[in-house]
Amino acid sequence: MHPRRSGQEVLLCDLCETVPLQSHCELCNINLCKACVGEHLSDSSKRHNVVPFLHIKSTPNYHKCPDHADKHCEIYCEKCGIPVCLTCVTSGKHKGHDISDILEKLGAKTESLQKDLKELETRIYPRYEEMVSNVETEKAELETKYGKLTTDADQQGEILHREVTAIVNRRKSAIAEMKTKHLDALNKNTDEITQKMAELKQIMSDLKSILKSNDVSLTSTYKSRNSEFRTLPPKVRVTLPSFSAQKINKDQLNEMFGSLLPLSINTEHGDAMKSAEAVSSPPVKPLLDEPRVTVTIDTGYNNLYSVSCLSEDQVWTCGNNETMKLLNLQSKLLTSIQTKSGDRPWDIAVTRDGDLVYTDEYKHTINLIKNKKIQTVITLQGWGPLNVCCTAANDLLVTMYSDDREQSKVVRYSGSTEKQSIQFDDQGRPLYSSSGLYKHISENKNLDICVADFSARAVVVVNQSGKLRFRYTGHPSNTEQSFTPYGITTDSQSHILTADDNNDRIHILDQDGQFLRYIHCHLKSPFGLCVDIRDNLFVAEFNTAKVKKIQYL
Repeated sequence: MHPRRSGQEVLLCDLCETVPLQSHCELCNINLCKACVGEHLSDSSKRHNVVPFLHIKSTPNYHKCPDHADKHCEIYCEKCGIPVCLTCVTSGKHKGHDISDILEKLGAKTESLQKDLKELETRIYPRYEEMVSNVETEKAELETKYGKLTTDADQQGEILHREVTAIVNRRKSAIAEMKTKHLDALNKNTDEITQKMAELKQIMSDLKSILKSNDVSLTSTYKSRNSEFRTLPPKVRVTLPSFSAQKINKDQLNEMFGSLLPLSINTEHGDAMKSAEAVSSPPVKPLLDEPRVTVTIDTGYNNLYSVSCLSEDQVWTCGNNETMKLLNLQSKLLTSIQTKSGDRPWDIAVTRDGDLVYTDEYKHTINLIKNKKIQTVITLQGWGPLNVCCTAANDLLVTMYSDDREQSKVVRYSGSTEKQSIQFDDQGRPLYSSSGLYKHISENKNLDICVADFSARAVVVVNQSGKLRFRYTGHPSNTEQSFTPYGITTDSQSHILTADDNNDRIHILDQDGQFLRYIHCHLKSPFGLCVDIRDNLFVAEFNTAKVKKIQYL
């Protein structure tokens, strides 16, 4: 808009540009002051139509017909979708076409334009302003948030440096101790030889005295000791210690330092968040046509409930007693910890810091094990905790049911503070079944919350805000036993994997709930699931009490 014609200023004549306008020429589509009207009408070559400016909104501005110069387009051709003149309709290419009054068409179009303008002004543009404000706020917080990440990395580096320094000092102390022992052994050996040499000197001195004295008595009583000294004293042989330096595995060192989740940039379309290609997206790993079991671990339980990865070669397990076991891939027991109450743990999860969390359904508690010491971090009232998982933000997601067995929900905790409760959909209906004591839970890479609701025979997936995204109730082609989801986990590709106990197989879904394929691998009653940092799947078999490591990507 011309700056002189803004809503805050007087509208001026288009010709002189100094005097306020009063009239409008509809033929030439210009605004005129009183003095300029006469000058404008003096051009007799055109049939000017000057009207008061206040009337122009109600007076249509007909365009000249491009085919008939003396006619105006006062009719609208419905078939061609353009304004035309009467001559075009009766004699030209628009003959026989459906027509309507241009003013009616103008009125409908004007109403549509007004609706568009109102929506733009009152709804759309303010949302854009709000988005800009939110982005600016987020930009202002970047320094603090990324500063914390940098500080965390520095602190972890200092911890590793201290550990490396401690190891080096222990090795140097051991080397010094071995050096002392070596030197002591050599000194002792020297002392023994020196003592023998002193004896030899005395014997040689005595022999010289006897020979010099020519004494028959001394000569006749002499007894030789040469045979005694022909056997030399034992020589101490010490093998120097050697330092066998292990080749540093940069991948293992990187994992030991701690993982940094990739930056994920998402684009929000309306109410649905759709992930755009992440700046640091993980490499694409296609599914194997034939997944294979690479390791089988015997846990020693009668029945096995849960497995959670501490590292690539160590897993925490819990079964039908009060003991939680840390095992390596060779089934060797590394650590065992008993629950605080003496009851069996209902579920376990490993935190981002490598600590173990377990739920005690009977005591209504959620417990953290750090340095083999158990700390009760949450005690629930009126609710019993079931299954648990740790999120990318190091929060805990816990499924739970009410003491009256009438309600179920998912609660997010930061430490011992409740941050979010997810229980109902947008229509106020329960998201999860009220019955059943198994509702395994996992967070996907796109921050969706995935629950294997055994009693509902469904995988229920909500977004980060708790809004229902989809339910998966099994593959339509299933003609065997009904779908019974127990364990659930997700991988770096945002696949959702759930254990189908009745059918002895694992279902693999994409992040939108589309079925991709099964994993069979001769599984027997698969129950608990987890994946390690390299996307190896660990399956806890309930009846055999074995953990099977499966490569499927």
